[in-house]
Parts: sequence; C-alpha cells; structure tokens
Amino acid sequence: MVIFRGYHILISVFILRMPKYFSIVFLWVLISCASGKNYSPSKKYPATLLQKDFVLLKKALESKHPSLYWYTAKDSMDSFFQKYYAAIKDSMTEQQFTWQVLTPLIDKIHCGHTSVRMSKSYSAWASGKRLPSFPLYLKIWDDTMAVTGSLIKVDSVFTKGTIVHTINGLNASQITEKMFSYLPQDGYANSLNYIRISGNFPYFHRNIFGLSTVYKVEYSDLYGLKKSTDLQLFRPVTDSAKKDSSEKKIAKKVKIKKKENPKSFYRSFSIDSTGYALMTLNSFTKGNLRRFYRQSFRELRKKNIQHLILDIRINSGGRVGLSTLLSKYISQSPFKVADTLFAKSRSVAPFTRHFEGKFLNDIQLFFISKKNKDGLYHANHLENKLYTPKSKNHFNGNTYVIISGPTFSAASLFCNSVKGQDKVTLVGEETGGGWYGNNGIMIPDFVLPNTKVRVSFPLFRLVQFNHVSQKGSGVPPDVYVGPDYHAIMNGYDKKMKVVKEIISQKIYEEKKMIPFNK
Repeated sequence: MVIFRGYHILISVFILRMPKYFSIVFLWVLISCASGKNYSPSKKYPATLLQKDFVLLKKALESKHPSLYWYTAKDSMDSFFQKYYAAIKDSMTEQQFTWQVLTPLIDKIHCGHTSVRMSKSYSAWASGKRLPSFPLYLKIWDDTMAVTGSLIKVDSVFTKGTIVHTINGLNASQITEKMFSYLPQDGYANSLNYIRISGNFPYFHRNIFGLSTVYKVEYSDLYGLKKSTDLQLFRPVTDSAKKDSSEKKIAKKVKIKKKENPKSFYRSFSIDSTGYALMTLNSFTKGNLRRFYRQSFRELRKKNIQHLILDIRINSGGRVGLSTLLSKYISQSPFKVADTLFAKSRSVAPFTRHFEGKFLNDIQLFFISKKNKDGLYHANHLENKLYTPKSKNHFNGNTYVIISGPTFSAASLFCNSVKGQDKVTLVGEETGGGWYGNNGIMIPDFVLPNTKVRVSFPLFRLVQFNHVSQKGSGVPPDVYVGPDYHAIMNGYDKKMKVVKEIISQKIYEEKKMIPFNK
C-alpha cells in the first residue's frame, strides 16, 4: 500500500548531472549482471556474518517498524529473536538463512507488508530454472487437498481433482499449519496464504519441508477408495536454465497478448446485454485508472446500468488515492479512510544506507509526517479526512464486490470504506488485508549487507476509520462463497456464478408484472 512511489523531488537534480550519474548507473548495471551470472546457491556464509545481518535487522525493526508489537507482545517477540538467533549455529547458504531463520521470524510480526525475499543475485540465478521439488500442484482449503497439476510427464493416477489425504504422514491441516508459520499475513488473515500455497505448492513445500527422494502419498482413487503410493522427487531432465518448448510457447503468447493491450492486465470494463456491467481491477497502481474510472462510470450513467460487478479478488493494493477515488464513485454517503496514520520516526537513520532509496526515504518522511504530542510522526492531512461521493457520474445502482485472500492493502481499505452501505454487497472470501488496519504507505526494501537478502519494510501504520476490534481478521464478505470442489473439477468461476444469479433474480423481480386483482 503506497500513496506515491518514486522520488520525483530530485528528478531535476538528476537531469542536470546526467553524465555523471549515467556512468555510475551503467557501471552498477554491469556489476549487477555479472553478480547474477556468477552466483552460486551452494555458497555458505560464515555464522559470524549471518549473525551480523540478523542483529542489524533486529535493531532496525525495533527502531523503525511501526507495528512490531501490534499482534505479538514485546516479551514474546524478544523470545523469538533469541530463538532464531540461536538457530544460526554454523555457516549457512542464503536459502537456508532465509527460510530457516528470517522467514519464520518475520511471520511472528503478523504484518502482510513485512516479508522476506532472496537477494537479487539469487533471483537472477533462479529465473527460468526448474528445480527439484515435490511433483504435484495442490489446491488447499480447510482440511482438503486436491490435485490441480502434475510435474510427472505421464500421470494417470494423480489427475486433476484427485483428493490427497497425506504427504509423508501429514494431512492438509498439519501441512498448512506448518506453512503458515513461514508466510506473512495481516494479523491472522491466512486467506491469502491459502491462495499462495495453492498457486505454487511445490515451491513452498520444498523451501519449508525440504526435499525427500521419495514422498509417501495417501489419496483417493476415481472410485473413492483410499490408496497409498510412493512418488519420486521431481528432478528436471533438461538443462534447468532453459525452458522447454511448451513453456516458451506459453510465454510467447502472454507476451504478445500483453503487447496488444497491456492495460487490460490491470483493469477491464464491459457491459453485458442482460443488464449488468463487469469491472475488473487487479491493481490500484497501473492502468491509467483515473481516466478509466471517468470513462467507465460515465458509460454506466449513459446506459442506465443498475448492476455493477466489481472484481477485485487479486487486487493486492497500490495507491491509496486511487482506491479512495473508486470509493467516491460508489459510496452512498461521505466516508473516511484513516483513523490514525503514523510512523515511529521522521528518518530511517542510522540505517539509511541499508534501505532502498537511502536518504530519499527521509525526504518523503519529512514532507508527509509531523510529530504529534504522542511522540509519533503522523500524516495529519490524511487522518480523519472526510471524503464526499462524486456528484458527476456517481454510480447509484447495486454494486457487488467480489473479494478473496489476495484482496489486500489499499483494496481492503476500499472494502472497509463501502462495507455495510446500502446497495453494496461484498461477495466471496475474507480479504487478506487486515480489517482493523495495516502497515504501508512507504515500503522500501531493507537489504542485509552480507547476504543481500531483502526485507520489505513498511514505515507507517494505518488504522482504518470505523474499524472493528483488533482481532486480526480480514474484511469479511456479506455473502460467503468459498472454494468449491465441483467448480475446480469443471473449471468454472463459482463466485462469479453466484453474483450473476443474484443479479438475475433482482432483474427478474424488477421486471416482474404485478398480478391484476379482480
């Protein structure tokens, strides 16, 4: 969640000194490319260097993170710091340090905007590679695991929809419980993590559980009979640095489609002949949204459309100003977004050189925050600000907002601002973004000096206006529509189907003739 991204304040200075900066940037790019090519994932870092990285991160979190103790008490957080520092007993690879030490530590903060990523060199090395892993892709929800794909070339057993009961003796609940302790979330809203795990089960299973040469899998066959088999570890046969021909064809199609209309990846709008409109927003950052809103809502007014489906299921957030602008087109009454919005400091010093953007973060903090009596640095111009609905092209019909776990950050702020209003219905699953509030606005990376591992580091805490008690949930739907096995098997969108059925019923009722009473 960001208000603005980039550092346009110094653009003029950069342009004036272009030749000097260009040579520096060019040299940096060459060095970066070389480091990616020469990177070795098996390289081990001495425990002393890993401990220095750990201690530095601990000090930065304690000094600058706005919500380190929001969901975890200080004494508990201190014990977690001690536990994971003690886990650095010997030299470790970057992957081991990230997944065995940093990732489970950061999870304990319960902040979805605070997460760990591998170094840029590792990411460059891993790009396009197929690594050994558990061979099945699984959709997981509640206590159920269903196969959605397989890395086994010829697999007549684990076809799409096959129910898996256990992997190496662990059932779905035990697997997700372990995985959730490694994945960040706002409060306890793990709806997002179910989607993450389902999107790339082999990746998370490899990094969290490690690799096994053989996996013992219990499953149900096509007749519902429980069976057990051994699955071999998936090992790429071809050069891991190259994609196979099918992957290349898919990538080429995606590239061509994106080139044709890149904005459609972020937003789309259409009107159905039956009398409803569908607006999809996958981001509150890209897609020239101000113009898109203006044109779309003008068309809704001109064509007198009374039913709007707003699909923000995979909208991970972006600019608060753009989510607020959408609320102004839909909200039936004046509303507020932030109750409180503050940072712990007006500077990232003495950790400036470790933050992405370095001193430019201080410039942003200086201009958007001011110290209040409580000793914290508030963005006063955004706290308790009252927004009024649009008078021109405001949508007065029924809005059905489809939400899910990936509905996060600024998208969850939008949900909170319109929830409970007349003619607005949230449909789907609980958002991954916290209902009480979340951290964001400015989220630079904190780069550890020795391993170069990156930690996304929010600098502001936002408590939503008219928020609920701090229970750690996401924004709940008004009409719950969860994962559906039949929909997965048959490849249709259950949430969209439910919304369209609601609209069809309302349109029928609106058009229904009143019986003549004799």
